[in-house]
Amino acid sequence: MKHIDESRLESDLEYRFGYLIEFVGFGEADIAAIHGAAPHLAPRVEALVDAVYEKLFLYDATKRHFVPKQHGYEGAPPADLASLTLGHEQIRFRKQHLSAYLVRLVTHPYDPKMVAYLDMVGKIHTTKAGNPEVVVPLVQMNALMGFVSDALLQTILSLGLDREAEVRTLRAFNKLLWLQNDLIARHYLSAA
Repeated sequence: MKHIDESRLESDLEYRFGYLIEFVGFGEADIAAIHGAAPHLAPRVEALVDAVYEKLFLYDATKRHFVPKQHGYEGAPPADLASLTLGHEQIRFRKQHLSAYLVRLVTHPYDPKMVAYLDMVGKIHTTKAGNPEVVVPLVQMNALMGFVSDALLQTILSLGLDREAEVRTLRAFNKLLWLQNDLIARHYLSAA
């Protein structure tokens, strides 16, 4: 039986990630499958991002988080929830960030820099980073990740990959999204 330093899981990001990838079996073959999907997914990123924002705009509980000025956005924020449209500059700015995130998932090495980036994805949605006025509740982050996961898996199923490659790619992204979900949730749970 392997000993895991549970307190270190909370204080050492690389140790935590190492434990998680070992536990779920996320390895080089998964990374290769994710990177191998890049040419197939690249033409679909814009549609995937649009679908995510269309979904977010269906609910006041998710749309409201785009009214305050977003971290790094230089333009004027929307006046209120009613005036916020999918065409607003701040939404275009956020869409660019989601697109960059998806591209990074399929093109970058899964090294300590990438682990720190994935961790920041969770942190930026809390009071610990970004605009302290933009705090997205964990339930909304879970809803978003569930939607992104389903949309991404549906996209992979539409690529026409041979069955073996399709299964390998689906499993790799499933593992990756669970890893990402943990790196989101940890910032909420440590605040509780």
